[in-house]
Amino acid sequence: MVWRRLFLLLFLCCIAGSRIASAETNRQDAAALKSLMKKWKNVPASWGKSDDPCGVRWDGILCDGNSRITTLNLFGVNIEGTLSDDIGSLTELRTLDLSSNRDLGGPLTAAIGKLVKLEILALIGCSFSGNLPSELGNLSQLNFFALNSNKFTGIIPSSLGKLSKLIWLDLADNQLTGPIPNSRDHGAGFDQLIKARHFHLNQNMLQGSVPDYLFNSSMDLKHILFDRNNFSGSIPASLGVLPNLEVLRLNNNAFTGQVPAMNNLTKLHVLMLSNNKLTGLMPSLTGMVNLENVDLSNNSFVPSEVPSWFSELPNLMTITMQSVSLSGKLPQKLFSIPTLQHVTLSDNKLNIMLDMGNNISKQLDLVDIQNNNILSVTVYNNLNDKILKLAGNPLCNDSILSSTTPCTGQLTGYPPEPVYPDVRCANPFVETIVFRAPSFGEVDEYLPNLRLNLSSKLSSCTLSNISLSPYYDIYAYLNVDIKACPVNQTRFSYSQVLNCFNLTLQYYKPPKMFGPYYVKAHPYQFHDKASLAVSIGVVTGSVLLVIGLTLVGVYALRQKKRSQKLVSINDPFASWGSMGEDIGEAPKIKSAICFTLEELKFSTNDFREINAIGAGGYGTVYRGKLPDGQLIAIKRSKQGSMQGGLEFKTEIELLSRVHHKNLVSLVGFCFEKGERMLVYEFISNGTLSEALYGIKGVQLDWNRRLKIALGSARGLAYLHDHANPPIIHRDVKSSNILLDEKMTAKVADFGLSLLVPDSEEGQLCTNIKGTLGYLDPEYCMTQQFTAKSDVYSFGVVLLELIVAKPPIYKEKYIVQAVETALDMGDHMYCGLKDVMDPVLERTGDLLGFSRFLKLALQCVEELGADRPSMNDIVREIELIMQDNGIKPGTMSASSSFSVDSTTMKAASIHPYSNASTSFTPFDMYSRAFEYSGAFPSQGSLKNRST
Repeated sequence: MVWRRLFLLLFLCCIAGSRIASAETNRQDAAALKSLMKKWKNVPASWGKSDDPCGVRWDGILCDGNSRITTLNLFGVNIEGTLSDDIGSLTELRTLDLSSNRDLGGPLTAAIGKLVKLEILALIGCSFSGNLPSELGNLSQLNFFALNSNKFTGIIPSSLGKLSKLIWLDLADNQLTGPIPNSRDHGAGFDQLIKARHFHLNQNMLQGSVPDYLFNSSMDLKHILFDRNNFSGSIPASLGVLPNLEVLRLNNNAFTGQVPAMNNLTKLHVLMLSNNKLTGLMPSLTGMVNLENVDLSNNSFVPSEVPSWFSELPNLMTITMQSVSLSGKLPQKLFSIPTLQHVTLSDNKLNIMLDMGNNISKQLDLVDIQNNNILSVTVYNNLNDKILKLAGNPLCNDSILSSTTPCTGQLTGYPPEPVYPDVRCANPFVETIVFRAPSFGEVDEYLPNLRLNLSSKLSSCTLSNISLSPYYDIYAYLNVDIKACPVNQTRFSYSQVLNCFNLTLQYYKPPKMFGPYYVKAHPYQFHDKASLAVSIGVVTGSVLLVIGLTLVGVYALRQKKRSQKLVSINDPFASWGSMGEDIGEAPKIKSAICFTLEELKFSTNDFREINAIGAGGYGTVYRGKLPDGQLIAIKRSKQGSMQGGLEFKTEIELLSRVHHKNLVSLVGFCFEKGERMLVYEFISNGTLSEALYGIKGVQLDWNRRLKIALGSARGLAYLHDHANPPIIHRDVKSSNILLDEKMTAKVADFGLSLLVPDSEEGQLCTNIKGTLGYLDPEYCMTQQFTAKSDVYSFGVVLLELIVAKPPIYKEKYIVQAVETALDMGDHMYCGLKDVMDPVLERTGDLLGFSRFLKLALQCVEELGADRPSMNDIVREIELIMQDNGIKPGTMSASSSFSVDSTTMKAASIHPYSNASTSFTPFDMYSRAFEYSGAFPSQGSLKNRST
């Protein structure tokens, strides 16, 4: 009896299970999904493998017990297309997340208003455009609403005020105009969103006033981000009654009038009111003990003394008060706040003296009080690793202090950029978290905490490791690139990405000091990209291939020679093989990566003008960023370039095998759809010409100039004597010498140089290249470029190192100017005091100056036979340095200065300090850049297979 009952129970379970398994997706839902699939490219591979999305589950689809689709989540799958009216048929949807599909766009269909059960709508980082449909107001169950980082225009529909359950509202980073809707003026508005905790409207073009009745004490708002709009009128006093407000960003608008009382906002962490038109008294922040980041800069407050609350904010990390008419003395207590990192009070009227006391915060790494009325400074020995900026104060007029680091803003030593641990694999997944209101100014201290926090969130995923790369964008938002590698597989699957990395819906909570965030995934090619249609095509193609081979075999043999010749002309890269190896006569490509056009478009945001860093005869140079975080410079040739494919291939082969510490090196290239691009690693400190002419604000002492001369000479000597075949640069100039983060010289732009076979050195050059002022006068007579032509040009560069002026300055050649002023009887300056760079007079003894000058003049002799070789130049500069106690291979300049141990000390520059990147019209042409860089990081680029 017992066995019969067990058998019956098992039988019934099997029947029930079969019924559940055979339950088909609701026909309306299935039809809608299939229609969407037909209009989209790059859907997950699981889509279409069955006719039943709920039965044999499609990736990103969840269903309820009635086989109705409740979730459509295609985060970061690279969908291309538009969102059609078919979406309105999925009437049981609770979650719709199509974020991080940058090629999904067009107008947002009004049919989305039919999804009345929708609770989550996330379309972050797509390309939707046009007006927001008023039908969005029908989504009465919505609690998470994020359409940020799209291209929406027009006004915000007042119907959004009907979304009474809304908690998260994010419309940031669009092109929206008009006012914030409110119920008094528009029938419905944001003042009705009582449950909302997040109003994110930043980075739009919204305008008009923010009415006082928009906020009230019953609201639970935590984050208000209204920055970077066109709001005007007074700041509403009702902001001061929001009991739980933590972040308030109203900066970069046109608010006027006096700041209302905010002392009741005791939970506020971030207050940013900078760059408005505020007047009246500076606001009192007394009692706001949780404030960590305060910025009131660039407003028109009534001139006032330093307020007492400066030293009464125990958790303060960053205070920025530029140009707010502050006067008086800064309290020592301010600098002893334990959490303090950055103090920026430039362009005020602070006067008399600065005494920072002897209990300075260990976290403090920037004190900027430039352009005030400071007459004296007293700090103590514990400021050795801090940055103190004093330029523009009377103190700096003192002859003793005028050339010191705080007064010039320039260092004698250059610390390396921070290096963050990096994971390496062939196909990492990369996404960026954008923190829009961090409390701190220096991220390094808090990065380990963030990493630990993220690792805990991702602990359920099978990851080899993750790496974090932080950087600040132009809006002072903190971007952190997260890179992760899979374990025991080549790529992540889509389901893995969806389950592990989709942080869009704010389920991940970072440490509080990082503030509100959003996430955008970088494009990723999944291993299951191939669809069923492709598989069928492969089978069909295989059959046809067998038949075709039988029919055309004889014909193919006859055409072999002709085909090979055509291939060499039309596809110059064919001989490189599938993995880049040489299977023909071309030299091997040792480190160059073949990038796709799409990869380089993505790295430069579609070659937007804002990323252009130079232009010249070859074309335009763009700054870009690879998915693994590496910065690159892309030299893009002009459309219609006369350079053919074979010439371009020769150039790549040349660049990829020339390796030297003082030569920039190729990262990769692109040869696709008529585009010819060379990719180099980005070099942060620009060109020697920028440094010498004051464009980058870098001050070079004499010892550093000697080292730059030696480094660039070594690079050219390698080209002349060790490259195979030898290479003549033909365009040596200061704008083709780059300076890396350690100020090491690297010679650039030898990619289009003349190749010189051993038996033909000095052959005629028909592609004339060079820059006026640097050209060898002998070339003008012989029309021949030789190694001695490079020597002449390099001699002009050596003279530039002395005079810090372009080769043609005020219609005079500097070679002639130096020769005219020369007086070797002047043992200190050789008669050049009136023409040399004034900076050299202030930087101490010019050791070996006369020998260096003689060498430069030998290089610019009229006849090439009278000039030294580059190897001779290298040896002479080494001897000059050695004879004067300067080690050619190491830095001799101190990285700090000291006037008085009890009054002032300072040292290395903060790694995130922004150097000026402005340049003159003269510079724009000369830096046409001709740009290269160091080797790619070992492993991260060479392993690329797609």
